[in-house]
Amino acid sequence: MAEKAGDVLGRIERLKRKPIRLRETNITMAHGAGGKATHDLIVAVFLEAFKNPLLEKLDDQATFELNGMRLALTTDAFTVHPLFFPGGDIGCLSVHGTINDLATAGARPLFLAAAFVLEEGFPIDDLKRIVDSMAKAAARCNVQIVTGDTKTVQRGKGDGVYIVTTGIGIVEHPVNLSIANARPGDKVILSGTIGEHGIAVMVARGNLDFEADIQSDTAPLWDMVDSVLKVCPRVRCMRDPTRGGVATVLNEIAQASQVCIRVFDEAIPVRPEVRGACEILGIDPLYVANEGKMVFVVPPEDAELVLETLKRHPLGENAAIIGQVEEEPAGIVLLETGIGGARVLDMLTGDPLPRIC
Repeated sequence: MAEKAGDVLGRIERLKRKPIRLRETNITMAHGAGGKATHDLIVAVFLEAFKNPLLEKLDDQATFELNGMRLALTTDAFTVHPLFFPGGDIGCLSVHGTINDLATAGARPLFLAAAFVLEEGFPIDDLKRIVDSMAKAAARCNVQIVTGDTKTVQRGKGDGVYIVTTGIGIVEHPVNLSIANARPGDKVILSGTIGEHGIAVMVARGNLDFEADIQSDTAPLWDMVDSVLKVCPRVRCMRDPTRGGVATVLNEIAQASQVCIRVFDEAIPVRPEVRGACEILGIDPLYVANEGKMVFVVPPEDAELVLETLKRHPLGENAAIIGQVEEEPAGIVLLETGIGGARVLDMLTGDPLPRIC
């Protein structure tokens, strides 16, 4: 006999309440995909060892006060393959990704640090191209790269270059942003079409027999976020849907806030070329990485104002209200289809597109 929807949701809820224990005895590629395996690794290993009030929030950065100023600190690592792809490269990606993590806290980016792990034999000209891309990306955002480090590994022990960045910014708006802030009645807004970055990287690898002009959406989002916070400081939370895509980000918010997020499939903006590529790969665009999009959760009375503000910005012209926050079932994301049905939209499992960012 088919299991009833209420029984399925009840079983999922009981599973979510269990303490997280890693089943694996060794690291797998899924642990770096940004989905459920990554979340479990962070909670069971890193959070358990480093537990403190700032880390326990599991936001993309830590926000704290120092001498009367609200600051945000974030760090990120980039291992994308190939290093150069349509619309960008590992250099600008590392700068944009760090700035965007600061932006999710409502923080204006100020300074970056960058560490490079270089493989023996890597071409100096390629390194110069990457560094020049970083410098241009930082200059466009009025951010300075002020310190860093360089290490080398033997030939065959790396993959050309890995970059680790750290950023610090200042929170200038009177905001209280956290993935634990979502409330029933809130609206979920997505700043634009999804999936371009992940698919652009796959095209660059030659993994797709697919002719389409798909460019990575990598971009710095602070200016767009700043324009929203100027008109609506009551934004509940923001998250950039990178590894694990929009589906994973929504699950993080639903679980942290203990609410249900209902998403409307037909409202989600996806370019036809991206949807076609995802069909070839057998994956859902909601799980594909983005590097220039933001998910906003806002009070219902502010939703139209935020949407209009986003649409006036070049990076938000395809913004859309894609869902709403409900009370039950807590900790669950539901995807409502065009024919009125609904299914549970869980975190990403496995790693269908490795080494995307």
